Amino acid sequence: MAQPVVTPVHATTSSAVSNIQQPYNWAGSGAQMTPLSASSNNTYLLPTSPTKNSRRPGERSKPEVRRTCGQRPACLVNASVTYCGNNQIYAFGGFDQYTDEVYNHVLKLDLITLQWTLVDNYGDIPGVRMGHTASLWQGDKLLVYGGENEHREYQSDIIIFDLKTAHWTQPDVRGPIPKGRARHAATIHDDKLFVSGGITGSGEIYTLDEICCLDLKTWTWTRSWSFVGRYDHSCWVWGGRFWVFGGLDNSMERTGELWWLDLKSTPAFNGTMDVTGTDSSPLSQRSSQLPRPTYNNYAQPQPLVTGSSGYTANSSSVQVRSTTGQRPIVPGSVSAMRFVSGPNVPSQASGTHFHVFSSGSLLDFTTPGGVIRTSECNLSQLELDHLRWQKLVEGSEIFEPGYRWQYCAVNEDGKKAWLLGCPVDVPDNGNGVFEEYLSDVLPIKLSRYGILGNDLTSDTDLATKSRTLGLDGSSSQNPSTLGSDLASMFDQMPESGSGADFIITGICDDDSGDEITSSAASQENLVLQDVFSSNQSKSRPIHVHQLILQARWPHFRRAYAAQMAEFHTRKMHIPEPYSVVRAFLYYLYTDSIAKSDEFCPSLAEVAGMLVMANLYDMPRLRLLCLHRLSREMDIDHAAVIWERASGAGEDWLRRRASTFCLTHWGRVVRTDGFRSLSRDSMLELCEVIDVEGRVVGGEELEVVGGLGGGKVGQGGSGRTIPRSRTVTSSTQVDDADDLDGEDDDGMEMT
Repeated sequence: MAQPVVTPVHATTSSAVSNIQQPYNWAGSGAQMTPLSASSNNTYLLPTSPTKNSRRPGERSKPEVRRTCGQRPACLVNASVTYCGNNQIYAFGGFDQYTDEVYNHVLKLDLITLQWTLVDNYGDIPGVRMGHTASLWQGDKLLVYGGENEHREYQSDIIIFDLKTAHWTQPDVRGPIPKGRARHAATIHDDKLFVSGGITGSGEIYTLDEICCLDLKTWTWTRSWSFVGRYDHSCWVWGGRFWVFGGLDNSMERTGELWWLDLKSTPAFNGTMDVTGTDSSPLSQRSSQLPRPTYNNYAQPQPLVTGSSGYTANSSSVQVRSTTGQRPIVPGSVSAMRFVSGPNVPSQASGTHFHVFSSGSLLDFTTPGGVIRTSECNLSQLELDHLRWQKLVEGSEIFEPGYRWQYCAVNEDGKKAWLLGCPVDVPDNGNGVFEEYLSDVLPIKLSRYGILGNDLTSDTDLATKSRTLGLDGSSSQNPSTLGSDLASMFDQMPESGSGADFIITGICDDDSGDEITSSAASQENLVLQDVFSSNQSKSRPIHVHQLILQARWPHFRRAYAAQMAEFHTRKMHIPEPYSVVRAFLYYLYTDSIAKSDEFCPSLAEVAGMLVMANLYDMPRLRLLCLHRLSREMDIDHAAVIWERASGAGEDWLRRRASTFCLTHWGRVVRTDGFRSLSRDSMLELCEVIDVEGRVVGGEELEVVGGLGGGKVGQGGSGRTIPRSRTVTSSTQVDDADDLDGEDDDGMEMT
């Protein structure tokens, strides 16, 4: 949002303020303070909604593809690409099918300068490998596990790369060493490395269904347990559960199944690993010649076609063979869910998918591929607390056509992601060879789409935190111990002993209750009539505490420090509905936007707070509002959310709300929320549809699909509608005979 013009402000007295006719701009506040009139010096008016489309300086509505420079790597297959903080991405290893080379190079991409650099590294440099995992550990180390070398031998070693010193080390691990594997998934949680699935074998390749864990404090492996057979999948730990999604199963079919293991009921993965009863000798002193069991066999999957890197491969490698045996099923509660169909469920069978965890959700980037267009792509979110898919944004709003993306990395707080790839049509290098490089990067700001970030959705006391912030849509009257104490003093008369020493009013709405009867308030109400339209009156007072407002509301703190009229009169008027103002002030007390019958009864108040969050430059409140509105958007409030998103300059939420309204048009137009829109807003919402658009309903909608909010063209019955029952706009065709033998064109309202 554009910053306001800064005007020098000096401390003034109440009488001095009454003679000033110009509005006041407060540096960084995002709002203006405007006196009601020259004769009024006891109440100040805060501004109404900000200017539409008030995007922050330099901010684009669509992510911009950026070209990298320097020692760009080839589009390697099965390399590891990891965000390592400080705006840096590290790539390690990988395979180039054009040259049949496997690499062990370390490359660094500076996301500020977009410069690729080949990193000089030292110590116990690992052999070449692909299909390994590289996890960020302790903020300055990469923990590399597994993979396969140039001889297609599967590794099970642990190597550590220190990002500060560029030095490799290999710890001595203990316990039962897992099988060597590649294309597995790994994640670090609570100083433990969890490893799931992968492929392995000697001659015949098979899928592993194992899960095992390495204690990074004692460098001790647990035994391997049977869980779910997957490779090229994703895993993460959240809410006390180990989650697995996507990838390929034993039959090489892409799957959209979600599996999870309750770690709290799995003692084998809790606490410090004990080496008692296991071979505690270092890994370097052990190997096993036991035969491998037979699993589901199939031909080895072929890697994607990529280009040459130009780097010389390091061929040194050490093969580690591990012990095998009968694996019991993993202890603890195991659950699984299969998403069969739905308008928001992304199909894993088409496009190139990247799965990352952020903010208590699984994000699915469906990117363009050989058989899928940009218009068919999207960014979807699986809410893990509700196990519900929702489509955050269409692919046309993220992806530029003409690019192919190979890797995805996300930062530590889960608020930003980067896709790495290259153009589809790569240029000839002059020798008749078309070389593909990781030449382009697409930065995606996830917070723009309502992603809260991992700092707001950590799994510590998850249920309580979700209720506190209002993330799960539940009601929470007592969000926290401190918040509960402060909430008990909110909007209480000073006579009750609450200590309230300030009054704030809003625009009177149907829920504001009693009329103002005091003479002073009545006189102030008359003054307001000069500013507002005749149907707007001042609400009853909301009793608050100056200390809390100064601590929690930067704009109030700056205005109060300037000793404006509020400093002397201890009164302020905000020209927003009373229910919205009250919900906003309640948030200042409790840090909560949870549903509350008394303080935040509906999404209309949340939508109003979104406007105030943008107006007063409160990014945390803005993000909480975006998150809840996008998750809980419904028929009754979609039109109101659309209007408020327009006023707040939130283009993404505005487009999402308009799509929702048009998809459920027949129901939305019958709601009180739609009827509450201004005439101009109604017309603007109606004009969102293409000029050739038409409404499809009744039997025709059933034929073409789309009932229940689904996409038109999916799930239709296939029956033919008689010509006499097809409703079309007279402006779409000049002659009814033109329709003979043709399907009706026109855009359905979806």
